Amino acid sequence: MKPRIIILFLISILVLSACGQKTLSEPITLLNQNGEEVTFPQEKPTVFFFITTYT
Repeated sequence: MKPRIIILFLISILVLSACGQKTLSEPITLLNQNGEEVTFPQEKPTVFFFITTYT
């Protein structure tokens, strides 16, 4: 039973990843901790970290 679930999970990930776009049509803009807009470039691959705190 467990291998069947793992195979179905992997197939569903493959199908979902095939449905995505190759590139973004608009730039990604987020707000930093100071409320300023930060836009990520689209020319190169970008990695950003999203850290949140609950107060």
